[in-house]
Amino acid sequence: MRLLVLYGSQTGTAQDVAEQIWRESHQLGFQGPVLSFEEYEMSHLIEERLVVFVVATTGDGVEPDNMKMAWRFLLKRSLPAQSLQGMQFACLGLGDSSYPKFNYAAKKLSKRLLNLGATSVCPVGLCDDQHDYGHLGVSLAWTKDLWATLKGISGLDESKLNSSNQIGKWFVKELPRDSLNTPSETLLWTQKQPSHSFKIIENQRTTAENHFQDVRFLRLQSQTEDLSWEPGDVLDVQPQNSDDTVKTFFDLTREHKLNFDESTAVEITSAHLDMPLPKAYSIPLSLQQAAKYVWDLSAKPRQRFLEVLGQNCSDEMEKEKLLEFCSAEGIDDLVAYVNRPRRSLLEVLEDFRHATASLTLVQLFEMMPLIQPRSFSIASDESSPTLDLLVAVVEYKTIMHTPRLGLCSNWLKNLESGAELRGVVKKGTMVWPKDLNIPLIMVGPGTGIAPFRSIIQNRLHAQSTGSSIGPLIVFFGCRNRTADYHFEKDFSTWTTAKQVEAHIAFSRDQDHKVYVQHLITKNGAHLAKLIKDRNAFIYVAGNSNNMPKSVREAFIEILDGDADYVDLMIKQRRYQEETWA
Repeated sequence: MRLLVLYGSQTGTAQDVAEQIWRESHQLGFQGPVLSFEEYEMSHLIEERLVVFVVATTGDGVEPDNMKMAWRFLLKRSLPAQSLQGMQFACLGLGDSSYPKFNYAAKKLSKRLLNLGATSVCPVGLCDDQHDYGHLGVSLAWTKDLWATLKGISGLDESKLNSSNQIGKWFVKELPRDSLNTPSETLLWTQKQPSHSFKIIENQRTTAENHFQDVRFLRLQSQTEDLSWEPGDVLDVQPQNSDDTVKTFFDLTREHKLNFDESTAVEITSAHLDMPLPKAYSIPLSLQQAAKYVWDLSAKPRQRFLEVLGQNCSDEMEKEKLLEFCSAEGIDDLVAYVNRPRRSLLEVLEDFRHATASLTLVQLFEMMPLIQPRSFSIASDESSPTLDLLVAVVEYKTIMHTPRLGLCSNWLKNLESGAELRGVVKKGTMVWPKDLNIPLIMVGPGTGIAPFRSIIQNRLHAQSTGSSIGPLIVFFGCRNRTADYHFEKDFSTWTTAKQVEAHIAFSRDQDHKVYVQHLITKNGAHLAKLIKDRNAFIYVAGNSNNMPKSVREAFIEILDGDADYVDLMIKQRRYQEETWA
């Protein structure tokens, strides 16, 4: 029986879950591919009888990029009401309950499929990143229930699950070492959409040297003519592993006398007719290139990595432990070993020495996660000579002896002026009023200020060319005036010229802490008048911890406790949030 697995994934987690469901379905005797929405011809959905959807939600309830076209297709009014009546489906959502629109993409997909006549075989699964076990807290039990339900439909044999049938994705063919002529430049961008080339004009630290957080201001110059963007848009960049990380990996291969090294050349083909090759694997490449540009060596390993690592292991204790990590019973141990300390996959390879000593090329390409692009809000207007980014460098301590380093932010931090990088400009989630006279109230503590610098430059440019613009009110928050006051010169210029009304919360510069929400309530009467009398738009950007909720409560308070009015503003997109974990 055919079972199609479709996924919408932004960071690779939903893809990982979808591929695990696909592997289990094949163990149980089903046939059919696992594909991203963009790899599947959506007009063929009418012919499918059984489909499992795995869908992540990004940002403020938005579907992932590789699902956008498919979602537009499903929303077509021309689709007949019962067009999917022959289809049964199950839908698993991956979300984060710290966001108001928790698992919104999965919920709206399920609702739309039901509207089109499809039948749901089980309730929508709502995985929550806030769960102690992450998405596994829901996905493991949900998948088990799915197979139990489908047993009644197809008569499948659940005893075949977790059998020794090792279902891999790729065939790996070793090539003569001197036959490779793939230039590394082709691996600087391995996503499907075409990229732009940029040169770094400036890369400076904007925070004080003694401040705990390193934040980078990068000015990029496009090397192509046809680049355009709007305020609120983002730049996707694809990072690379550091030379130190790559050296650590190959030191391990040498230590264990594995029969491959940096110069080993390979050609990857799909082990299944309907399994598309990632672009990075569509050309022959060396292991040096894979380790530098393709594999995310600093990622924390997912269950599939641990499962494949144990496949050829001759040491019974190590093999047993790796398999236990992949079971529902071993999830507490997995969280304690991998998730809490944020252990990297290289550290796991160092710990499981017998398993690492028996690694093959096929295992490597099966288990290694691919580097995913990272998105950054563009902090300048198109009228500016450069495309600017404001990047917080991720570095923190856990119980591990070395600090944890964010792959992309640390890669960007170490790029020097004159270096080139590739990236893609993507539509942001913020929508701006077409009437330039409508007031904009912007709340952007920390690096959340980035998109607002872009819209302020945009509005002031429009004003300089003769357009009339409404009030621009900004609430910015940081710890200290002398430590992390981003765009201080811009704020000074704007306020001196009376172009922008700026309210700055320096939370640690006095005895009591002052945050942006306190300044909102302090200016309540003024803001309420702009919101009620002049239909002001409100934008909130920054860290998703407590800030968005506190800011929303502050606006409800200044609007005389009228939460319904704020909800209406959210529905009308007059109140928009762009937050990140």
